[in-house]
Amino acid sequence: MTRVHLHPGGRLDLATGALAPRLLSRSRGGARVALVGARALLLAGDDVTLDVVVGAGCALELVEVAGTVAFDQRGGPAASWCVRVRLGEGARLTWHGEPFVVADGATAERRTDVDLARGAVALLRETLVLGRTGERGGALLARTRAHLDGRPLLVEDLDLRDAALRASPAVLGTARCLDTVTLLGARPAGEEPDALHLQGPGALARSLTADAHASGLGTTWRGWLAQLAPGRGGDEDRHPDRAGSATRPG
Repeated sequence: MTRVHLHPGGRLDLATGALAPRLLSRSRGGARVALVGARALLLAGDDVTLDVVVGAGCALELVEVAGTVAFDQRGGPAASWCVRVRLGEGARLTWHGEPFVVADGATAERRTDVDLARGAVALLRETLVLGRTGERGGALLARTRAHLDGRPLLVEDLDLRDAALRASPAVLGTARCLDTVTLLGARPAGEEPDALHLQGPGALARSLTADAHASGLGTTWRGWLAQLAPGRGGDEDRHPDRAGSATRPG
C-alpha cells in the first residue's frame, strides 16, 4: 500500500507500494508530493491501494508524473485501483490526475473514497480513457464515494464493462474519454453552466470526447483551483451542514 500522510506542522509520512511518493516541496502545513510508478502498472491481478491523509489545517497537492495503463490481462484476474482519502478540519487536497487508460483485453476496477471533516475541501481531476489509439478499450467499473462530516455528499457508480451499453447515447455514445473535475466541500464561486451541483457543498463538471486532449475542462480546473487560494471563500461557509445526492441547479 502506498501511503501519503501530511500532519499538522508539515510532518510527512510516506510509504512506497505500487506507487512511490516523492516530496517535491514543503512548507509549514503544506506539501507537494509526486506519485511515481514503482513498477509496471496495471497488470492482471494488480491491487493498487493509495491511502491519503491530510491533517487539520494542512494543504496537500498530489502530482502524477505520468498516466496509468491497465494492460491486456490475457484472461487473468481484474486489476484494481483504490484510493482512500481522509481530510481533517479545514484541510485541503488538490489532485490533477493524469489519464487512466483501459486497453483492449483489460478489466479494471477503480474506486475513490473521500472522507471530509467540517471545513475541508478537495479538488480532483480524473480522466478515464477507454483504449489506446485505435482500440475500443476494455472493461471498467469506477465507483466514487464522498462523505462530508459523516454524511453522504456524492455517491456514483460508473459501469463501463459492457461495450454495447456504453456505446448508447445515454452513456458515452461515440466518445471514449470521460474527463471529470470534482469539487467537494465547497461550491464554485462563479457560474459554470455545464456543472452538476450537489445538494451539499460541491459540484462536478464532465466532458465526453474522442481524445483526452480535446477536453475543455482545463478552464474549469483553473477557475475552481483559484477559488481555493488563501482568502477566497465559497458557499461551504453558508451551507456547512448540507450533504446529499446530486441535483441539477434550478
